[in-house]
Amino acid sequence: MKWQTKEKTVELIVSTVGLASVIILLLIGFFLFREAFYIFYKAGVAKVIFGSEWYPTYDPPSFGMFPLIMGTVTVTVLTAVMAIPLGLATAVYIAEVANHRVKEILKPLIEMLASFPSVVLGFFGMVIIAPILSNWLSPMLSETLPELLRSTGIPFLSTTLADFCYDKLFIASGLNISTAALMLMVRAVPVIASIAEDALTAVPRTYREASYSLGADKWETIWKVVIPASVSGLSVAVILGIGTIVGETMIVLMVAGGAAVVPHWFFDPARPMPSAIAAEMAEAPYQSLHYHALFGVGALLFLFTFVLSLISDFISRKYRAVRIGEKV
Repeated sequence: MKWQTKEKTVELIVSTVGLASVIILLLIGFFLFREAFYIFYKAGVAKVIFGSEWYPTYDPPSFGMFPLIMGTVTVTVLTAVMAIPLGLATAVYIAEVANHRVKEILKPLIEMLASFPSVVLGFFGMVIIAPILSNWLSPMLSETLPELLRSTGIPFLSTTLADFCYDKLFIASGLNISTAALMLMVRAVPVIASIAEDALTAVPRTYREASYSLGADKWETIWKVVIPASVSGLSVAVILGIGTIVGETMIVLMVAGGAAVVPHWFFDPARPMPSAIAAEMAEAPYQSLHYHALFGVGALLFLFTFVLSLISDFISRKYRAVRIGEKV
């Protein structure tokens, strides 16, 4: 077989596989939105999205998804606040600070943690972290700390702050959005750190050498040269990390508390959208309103992650051509 024929054969196989993947994804999307359309048509888009009651098995049923949406947003934001700085700092340490031997140990370890089964993390959070929060941290924050503050006799500390600790820092159950955020942070940090480390390592060595030759020290080079040159990859790492948080199912199903209410405080339970689908789909009768409502939740989740992917692609394209000090 001539090399031209081999090349065309390989090209045809690759094109066929790629086209098949796109068609399969489009069919999945079509099926998802077709099944979800009925609940929005029957109950109304505004009533479904902004409704405050999610009681799909009651008579009459309520399909307000706002508590599920806010549960997802709250857990995602709380996790992102913790995971993004830790992930980026870990990436900077591995790529720019650690010596070669430490890097050879940490890099595979981070990548191994990124593939750690989420059900194990959820189980760890349920049997270890949740009891620690409710049995150990709660009495310390809501009983011991207010007593210490009242004993000081200082006006603000002994009254307002002590009452705040007594009322707000009591943890009724360890299964809440804080526990879910802690476990999701363990899930998201390796993803962010691994992708961000690749982006930092991809910055040409000549950038660093030029910075050092101008008299900059190591941290000035990292902050003013390496990070700006890799902002595209760092942004993608952050958004993919957020996407991992949004789409995670087992952890939030096991430790978020499962209550379909809008959380108002760090220790409130919640039922994020992935956990609602996983917990209720097996019980929903086929082609019932509950069945279509769960597909509606899936459609909103799909749109959420799709928007994140568009933002990631936009940032990647926008800063791909960025060079030090100028855009080309």
